[in-house]
Amino acid sequence: MTAPPRPGRPRPGQPPPRSDAPWDLSFLRVGALATAAVTAVAAPVTGLAAGWADAAGVVAGAAVVTAFFVLSGVVVAWAGRIDDAFTLPAALLTFFLKAVVLFGVLSALPADGWPDRLTLAWTVVVGALLWSGVQLRWVWTRPLYYVTPPRPPAARSPDARPGEPAADPGRPAAGG
Repeated sequence: MTAPPRPGRPRPGQPPPRSDAPWDLSFLRVGALATAAVTAVAAPVTGLAAGWADAAGVVAGAAVVTAFFVLSGVVVAWAGRIDDAFTLPAALLTFFLKAVVLFGVLSALPADGWPDRLTLAWTVVVGALLWSGVQLRWVWTRPLYYVTPPRPPAARSPDARPGEPAADPGRPAAGG
C-alpha cells in the first residue's frame, strides 16, 4: 500500500495546482501617489537649489522607479495567478531585466547633459526606498491569511431560544 500524496502536491499524471489566491495590486496606486507627492515637492526645490537639469533628473528618476515597481507588481501578480511557484522566478527575472535596462539608460545619458545622471541615480535609490516602505506598510496593514479563514457563524433566527445553537444552512434541521 502506498502513502497518499502530501497535501498541496498533485498526484502523478495530474497538472500542477492552479493558484486561487487573490492578487491585490492596490499598493501600486498608493506608491504612485506617494511618489507623485514627493516628486511635486522635490523637483522644484531641487531646481531652485541645484539647477533645472537636476530637477529633470528627479522627475525622470521618479518616473523610472514608478514604472519599474508597476511592471514588477503586474508581472508577479500575473505569474501568481498561474501558480504560486512561478512568482519567485518571475520576480527575479523581472529584477534582472530592469537592472540591465537601468544600467543601459544611465550609461546612455551624457555625463554633463540633461537630465543630471547623479541626481537621477539618487532619485532612483530614494524612490526605491519610498516604494519599499509603501509595500511594507501595505503588507503589515492587510489581513493576509495563511490558511482559509473559518466561515462566519450562521445567523440566529429571531424565534430561536437562548442557548440554542444557530442553524447551519449546510445541515438539515433536526427532526425534519
